[in-house]
Amino acid sequence: MHTKNGEGIATDAQKIDRVFEELQKLYPEARPELHFSNAYEVLVATILSAQCTDKRVNLVTSRLFPKYPDAYAMAKLEPEELEPEIRECGLYHNKAKNIVAACRAIVSEHGGVVPSTREELMKLPGVGQKTAGVVLLAAFGDDQIPVDTHVFRVSRRIGLADATTAEGVEKQLRDILPRETWSHAHHLLIWHGRRMCHARGPECGRCPLRGELCQYGE
Repeated sequence: MHTKNGEGIATDAQKIDRVFEELQKLYPEARPELHFSNAYEVLVATILSAQCTDKRVNLVTSRLFPKYPDAYAMAKLEPEELEPEIRECGLYHNKAKNIVAACRAIVSEHGGVVPSTREELMKLPGVGQKTAGVVLLAAFGDDQIPVDTHVFRVSRRIGLADATTAEGVEKQLRDILPRETWSHAHHLLIWHGRRMCHARGPECGRCPLRGELCQYGE
C-alpha cells in the first residue's frame, strides 16, 4: 500500500506501508461484518451498530429485514412500533426514531431510493459523517475511510493520526493514504481494533506492530 504526502500528521511513508502490510498479513480476509444486500439495509444496520456489536446487529436485522424489506415498509411504522424489534441493539429509542425518520425522508424526498452522495445522506435524520461514509463504501463501492471507534482508537495509538475528533482523524487518514486504499485500510483498522487492539486490555504482547511501528505498548 503506497502512501502520499498530506497536510495531516507528519508520518513516515515507509512506516505507514509497513503498518498496513503487517495488518494485511494478520487479516487477509478483512471485510465488512454487517450483513446486508442493498443500500437500505446498509443504512439501517449502520445506524443500529452504534455502541453495539455487528454480531448482535446481524441477529436483529435477520428478523427485521424480512418484515420491513425497504424504506417504504419502514416509513409506515411509528418509532414506538420499531423499538421492541431493535431493543437488543441498545439506544433503541433514538435508533428507532432516526431509522423511521430517515426512511420517511428517503420515501418523500428520494422516491424510496437511498441517496448516493455524502451531502444528501447527511441530510437524513441520524446520519452523520461516519454513517454516510459506510453507506457510500458498502452500498455504492465508493472509496471511503469512515472513522468509527475502532479506526479512531487504532489510528491514534499507531500514530497514523493525532486529531481529537473522528472527522479530524478521517481527514488525516485521507491525507496520508491514496484514495484507492481507503476502503481496505478502513476494514483492516477495524479488524485490528476488534481482535487485538481493544479499548481496554489491548493485546500488545502479541501484536506484530509493537515496537518500531507502534510504541503504545512500550
